[in-house]
Amino acid sequence: MDQQLVSGCTPAAPTARMETHGNSMLRVVMQSGQDLFARTGSMVAYEGFVQYDPNPPAVRQMASQWLTGEGAPLMRCHGDGMLYLADYGADVVVLNLNEDSLSVNGSNILAFDAHLNWGVQRVKGMAKFSGQGLFNVAISGTGWVALTTRGTPVVVDCGRGADETYVDPDALVAWSTHLKMKGKRSFKASSMIGRGSGEAYQMGFSGQGFVVVQPSEDSTDRLRARG
Repeated sequence: MDQQLVSGCTPAAPTARMETHGNSMLRVVMQSGQDLFARTGSMVAYEGFVQYDPNPPAVRQMASQWLTGEGAPLMRCHGDGMLYLADYGADVVVLNLNEDSLSVNGSNILAFDAHLNWGVQRVKGMAKFSGQGLFNVAISGTGWVALTTRGTPVVVDCGRGADETYVDPDALVAWSTHLKMKGKRSFKASSMIGRGSGEAYQMGFSGQGFVVVQPSEDSTDRLRARG
């Protein structure tokens, strides 16, 4: 085969545990003793010897609380080799946590190191403004996390300025859990901010930390993409 035909698609040598290949694929270096939790069905290729445990005990314990429409959202991956993951062509964002704590929308999780602490938790105050509760996945510790977004995201550093950062909840992907958070209703801007409701509401963040926002603010887009 003419190598020039595939020269732009061949992955470079890995330099970290998790890296992106292009915008829509995650590459993970797998080693014995460094297990990974990954979204069920996200494996697109692997090299070497990699095994998968669907619906492991840690996930079964959480499954009743995981409100993403999937009974077993994660699989446990282990072995030696190279693992490639993707989620319907969504953009992939890689984060390296260093004793950090992150709150993530469950539908945006692609993979994370199995040694990280994690669990499903209710986002306080969300029901007051949206009419329904919001359950997120809290991930903390030191290790790698990969998220997916509908389009290229923006990562807002809330600590750079004194003003609060406001985000449409349907565009919100993840945030540092030690940020201060509050809800805000807006009637005058309801036709310009948010979709599908008679009144707009935003989530406000302040303090030291970051917020990940995706460009698609219609939550039904996620359902259509998976349908």
